Amino acid sequence: MQHDRITSLQVAERAGVSQSAVSRVFTPGASASAKTVAKVKKAAVELGYRPNMMARAMITGKSRIIGLVVAYLDNQFYPLALEHLSNALQEQGYHVLVFTASNTKREIDEVIQELLDYQVDGIITASVGMSSDLTDRCKAAGIPVVMFNRSQDGADVGSVTSDNVAAGRKVADFLVEVGHKNIAHISGWAGSSTGRDRQQGLIEGLRRYNLEPTAIIDGKYDRAIAAQAARDLMNSPTPPDAIFVGNDHMAFAVLDTCRFELNLDVPLDVAIIGFDDVPLAAWPAYNLTTVRQPLVRMINATVEMIIGQIGEGEIAPSRIVFDGPLIQRGTTRPPKGTI
Repeated sequence: MQHDRITSLQVAERAGVSQSAVSRVFTPGASASAKTVAKVKKAAVELGYRPNMMARAMITGKSRIIGLVVAYLDNQFYPLALEHLSNALQEQGYHVLVFTASNTKREIDEVIQELLDYQVDGIITASVGMSSDLTDRCKAAGIPVVMFNRSQDGADVGSVTSDNVAAGRKVADFLVEVGHKNIAHISGWAGSSTGRDRQQGLIEGLRRYNLEPTAIIDGKYDRAIAAQAARDLMNSPTPPDAIFVGNDHMAFAVLDTCRFELNLDVPLDVAIIGFDDVPLAAWPAYNLTTVRQPLVRMINATVEMIIGQIGEGEIAPSRIVFDGPLIQRGTTRPPKGTI
């Protein structure tokens, strides 16, 4: 049985207010007295009214929707980041439309075009790269883009990341301090700024001690590839005594492989350091030494930047980096002088 759609005019008549008052009540940021809000919402519930967001978007030119594009949802960092991003945006009166995409140009182009068709007010990409052509298309459409946990040189796109280069240096300093000299790196995907920057920081840090990484293997942010890299490294004639892994998701696979398949003692036979500090890293089963991404500060900066670029565009795109501490746990030896 089909029912006619309840209109805002009917709600206004039931509540005894004007139709514009109903519109203000259901428009985030618009002003309406507490008494009016209570009457309108009571009438809306009684009638089963829901505002037509798409119709409002056509009238105002604003959908109050932010498009979120993410890859690697199997990485525990991103579901957590998406939850925080969604909550923070909703607190600002925005709805979130989530798309997943692999890091191929064709798939990213298709997803971004879909978001443009939905007339989103802005786009946040998480772990996804943007071509200059795609950046230009979003700019021409008046849709601001902010990259979360990824950056892009030479593009007029805002980005928010950890200071990945500095973090790589911290890892080098720590490992050398506790006595390691034979240090390997299972990097994040070489096609990503995060993977390249963490690797660069490690190399720069080791060179200050006249050391070079024993080996660098592109783990491509993939558990299976990281596990095989661990086998190759530890079965080589000169296995490393420490491995810096480009994120926790891969580090868990490396740790499981070393402990349960290769029967190695971590950290006595080999130390392992990850990156992100997802909640699982602190669980006793892993107790992983890792670099912590300052997630809350990164989320707040991302939301502030994207909202600041919507409308009047009072906030210009910028590249924001946050320092992240190294969290020492049980997969590395403690620093000298500590118990």
